[in-house]
Amino acid sequence: MYLVYLDEFGHIGPFLAKSHAKHKTHPLFGLGGLVLPSDKVRSFSTFFYQLKNQLLDFELKQTDMHPAKWEKKGSSLYTLNNVTKYRQLRQATFRLLNQIEKVGGFVFYVGIEKRRDETRHNAKEVYHSVLKEAIKRLNEECELTDDWFLLILDQQEENVMRGEIVERASVEMHGNKRYRLVEAPVQAESHLYQTIQCADWLCGLFGRLTQYQMDKEEYPELEIFDKYFAERIKKYKKEAVSAHVKKTRHA
Repeated sequence: MYLVYLDEFGHIGPFLAKSHAKHKTHPLFGLGGLVLPSDKVRSFSTFFYQLKNQLLDFELKQTDMHPAKWEKKGSSLYTLNNVTKYRQLRQATFRLLNQIEKVGGFVFYVGIEKRRDETRHNAKEVYHSVLKEAIKRLNEECELTDDWFLLILDQQEENVMRGEIVERASVEMHGNKRYRLVEAPVQAESHLYQTIQCADWLCGLFGRLTQYQMDKEEYPELEIFDKYFAERIKKYKKEAVSAHVKKTRHA
């Protein structure tokens, strides 16, 4: 039995160009995170909590919030400046990836490039397509190993369409008896789960990495993410759920 913790990376809104005044955030939208054996979740959560406390000790001391509930968003952690400047961050990331493998888990991400046409962009369909692809690939892995999985998504208040998409995923799951998904995707608040916070960190990394990999000429400054992390992430994935970005543009 695997527990899959996923968050969003990229951007759900339209993208026209890096130089566009408004729609310039990210050329794709995706879901990514980590997959853990159910009996290793507790120990991994403790590992991540301790790693977070060590790496971000200075910032934690500036807040009155308990470290278990305090979050550092992956998009703020994995900035170009931080990755370039702080060796401690790179080493902590390597430790994190090593630990996921050590407990029998793996990392995962899947994304779809958005159509560069604001008038034809449909955020709901983009999200549903990515979620459907994620479930498909996770299911393929579990079929190979005769395992089951439960999908846990980061709950984001601003995403008003999340309930509808989870409902559609539930209908699809029950309409396809081959799926080894034990229940419809569950939503969880990240400040209560170290595992969801870890997925958010990984998505911060995946977001930068995929920007560079999709258009190296457009984002040459992000080459450092490919240099330090691309091969390591490739090492810590499963074959059936390989890190994947659809190059076919989606509505």
